[in-house]
Amino acid sequence: MLRKTLLFTLLLVLLAACAPQATPTPAALTFTDGLGREVKLEGPAQRVISLAPSLTEVFFAVGAGSQVVGRDDFSDYPVEAQNVASIGSTFSDLNTEAILALEPDLVVAAEINTPEQVKSLEDLGIAVYYFANPVSFKDMFDQLELAGTMTGHKEEATALVESLTQRVEAVEAAVAGVTEKPTAFYEIDGTDPVKPWTTGPGTFMDTMITMAGGVNIGGVLSDQFAQISVEEIVSQDPDFIILGDTAFGVTVESIGARAGWSDLTAVKEGKIFPFDDNLASRPGPRLVDGLEDLLAILHPELVPTP
Repeated sequence: MLRKTLLFTLLLVLLAACAPQATPTPAALTFTDGLGREVKLEGPAQRVISLAPSLTEVFFAVGAGSQVVGRDDFSDYPVEAQNVASIGSTFSDLNTEAILALEPDLVVAAEINTPEQVKSLEDLGIAVYYFANPVSFKDMFDQLELAGTMTGHKEEATALVESLTQRVEAVEAAVAGVTEKPTAFYEIDGTDPVKPWTTGPGTFMDTMITMAGGVNIGGVLSDQFAQISVEEIVSQDPDFIILGDTAFGVTVESIGARAGWSDLTAVKEGKIFPFDDNLASRPGPRLVDGLEDLLAILHPELVPTP
């Protein structure tokens, strides 16, 4: 009797082992985006289209680059992103035909995109998540974590955030004892040298200059992005001039040739520096690179020796 019972039990075990195993169903995900909309995904997104360069960088940074199947024309970083199919410009009507052809399960948009563009995709039955621009490093870190959750790369995103947080804290620690903070003028468009465009209060560049131990002379303006008169620049006489528009032909040498600029302290002392504006204007992980670059400009004596 005991032998029969054992044989019967063994048979049941063998049958259970041979039975087809059910594939776990991914848990549905629900998020509330920057427009207050509820966005539902059946599971981690496997086919993502990015409508903004900053978001393309974010999703590649958290390890989801292979899941990005479409991107806008200006998404050029990292280099691998340039191999992703482009859906064209996002500064006009979206190419919905190209977007639908890529069969996305998620489209991500940023504030350079319009709510109307979001609705046009939503009306087609596409899940669209709208990212509001982060206004602090913490906000940006939260978005990295969110991108990781959306695509099944939560652990990679958490590790990235921890690494970036340590780098930001290192800069903050380096300038903690700074008592004399140099003034800096950041130029984003010098097409009109009498009234160049700069970044005012509330921008990431304003925040980063402050965190790197400096003072942004554009902080006196009322708008985040505005023109500043040469008279105001001369009045504040910045210690540093940082050029975010060298990619458009502005050179360090050309600054001193501008009318009224030759007597500026930054010009006389040769403290004019080119700067990759993408490290300030694209709210993604490379903002930390920008912060470190600003520390090297404003306080080179505080940069740790490799």
